Amino acid sequence: MIGIDGIGWVLFTIGAVIMQTFRNALQSQLSDTVDTLGVTLARFLFASPIAAAYLLLLYQFSNLGIPRFESSFFLYIGLASLLQIAATSLMVVLFKQKNFAIGAGLAKSEALVAGVLGTLFFGSALSLLGWVGILLGAAAVFILSGGGKKGQLSLKTVVIGLACGTCFALTSLYVREASLSLDIAFPYSAAWVLLWVLCLQSIILCAYIAFTKPVIFKQLRQRSSATMITSLTSCLGSICWFSAMALQHVAYVKTLGQLEVLLTLVLAHFWLKNKIQRHELIGLLLIGLAAVFVMWA
Repeated sequence: MIGIDGIGWVLFTIGAVIMQTFRNALQSQLSDTVDTLGVTLARFLFASPIAAAYLLLLYQFSNLGIPRFESSFFLYIGLASLLQIAATSLMVVLFKQKNFAIGAGLAKSEALVAGVLGTLFFGSALSLLGWVGILLGAAAVFILSGGGKKGQLSLKTVVIGLACGTCFALTSLYVREASLSLDIAFPYSAAWVLLWVLCLQSIILCAYIAFTKPVIFKQLRQRSSATMITSLTSCLGSICWFSAMALQHVAYVKTLGQLEVLLTLVLAHFWLKNKIQRHELIGLLLIGLAAVFVMWA
């Protein structure tokens, strides 16, 4: 059952869902005039200063010092940064697939993958109720993606989608490990991890773009306002994600995070007047049920 001490990760996850939904909408608009690499960089470009400001703000309310960074911390940070870039690249590949919806749904398998890998290699002990919620969430995104329709699955899309979900899951697991490795309490541990990850990702992407497609920087300057807002919503979302994962098992956080699908479909129904199909309604109900299970696990 959710207690007062255990509700924080739920609130952070819901905040992350809201911010990520807005960020995805902004990135969709940017993609009309900015190269794919530039759209990816927009997530991180101005996020590092925001993360630094957030960390400094936290220290205004404490006399804590700078934590001790062990070699394992930098290993976790490096792996998380590279895996998230790889996951984002795989998502771009999925956009080019004819059955993208199914691939995107399989990419959302990260909650189930995180549960399995977390249990096998990261010492995560999940309850039976939690596993039920995770499996319900996996079934929900599969149904929502249309994976149950005959002839819709292709081996290539399945492989790419699962690889994408695995990279996202490993990213989150290493982020949690990095946070737990610091000798400093939450929320400072999550804030330090966020700052290091964002800085490293910005450096990697900027260096790659500078050597391959420097014109992308000009594209981003021409859309500077949209780029800054994208970075802001992305950073706020990351603050929530990293905080939630510092407090709770990644599999639970990611399962509850599937509420993003529900929010997107609800907005499409009431704002764009899109009619909700029967399989979407079933998927939404399963997501809601999965959220209840993991919150009460």
